[in-house]
Amino acid sequence: MANSTATKPRPKSATSKASKAKRPGFWRTAANSDRHELYELAVQEVVSECDFIDKVWRTLRGRIASTLREDFCGTAKASTEWARRRKTNFAIGVDLDRSVILWGEHHHRANLPAEISSRITILEADVLTVATPAVETIAAMNFSYFIFKDRALLVRYFRRVFESLADDGLFICDAYGGSEAHSEVEEERNLDGFTYVWDQNKYNPITGDVLNHIHFRFPDGSEIKRAFSYDWRLWSLPEIQDALREAGFAKTTIYWEGTNRKTGEGNSVFKPSTRGEACAGWIAYLVSEKSVKKAKRAKK
Repeated sequence: MANSTATKPRPKSATSKASKAKRPGFWRTAANSDRHELYELAVQEVVSECDFIDKVWRTLRGRIASTLREDFCGTAKASTEWARRRKTNFAIGVDLDRSVILWGEHHHRANLPAEISSRITILEADVLTVATPAVETIAAMNFSYFIFKDRALLVRYFRRVFESLADDGLFICDAYGGSEAHSEVEEERNLDGFTYVWDQNKYNPITGDVLNHIHFRFPDGSEIKRAFSYDWRLWSLPEIQDALREAGFAKTTIYWEGTNRKTGEGNSVFKPSTRGEACAGWIAYLVSEKSVKKAKRAKK
């Protein structure tokens, strides 16, 4: 089962900026650009993701967690950030794609101090079968689990996550949707020296299957076309919550993104909600608790 999502599609919010500027006098072109670097610049916000994990642990458990498993980790940038932020933090990354794991090793972990790198474990393995020590948090970000198109397979993955969590553990994932998610359109976003293109290439309303691509375009007219592709099922929030319940989770809370009143776009602030806006495009987090009773005792 190929379940690598080393390259994931969530576009950075309008309020975000690329985290690494161009070198003076350096002009990006398709020939001199690395698709993984461009992906991380355009899409990933691992500091915000780790901040969110800390936030929900304080809210639901009255403390912060120390162990994280990043499923579909790809370059394992989030795992690296998690280990960096506290000396008590340990991270496990799981992915099937050896080439992307090695890219992350070279670019993110090769020059880390031993004290940090010793707290990061990267496994080339299938998330459906991987065996790891029980962890407090498992994260599957950027819609990576959408690769499981069959409901029984999705439940199987969620159940494997459930079994791999500590008794008071949390599973954190995200989802996207909205009326535009069902359209065959391209969305462009200009970043630092390149344009990120999210191409919703095909959508099948009968099956819910979607085929999406990421392209990168440059000022000189060159392009990295189909730098990454995603053959997914577009799962709805009710469908995901039903599957999580069947897998054994006691409770799932939806964290809905607020809106920037000036721009009308997402403001990157996610709060628990039971009602969302019927907007053209949305992103939400799902936080699933293995045991609600454990959470209540932990808060006292």
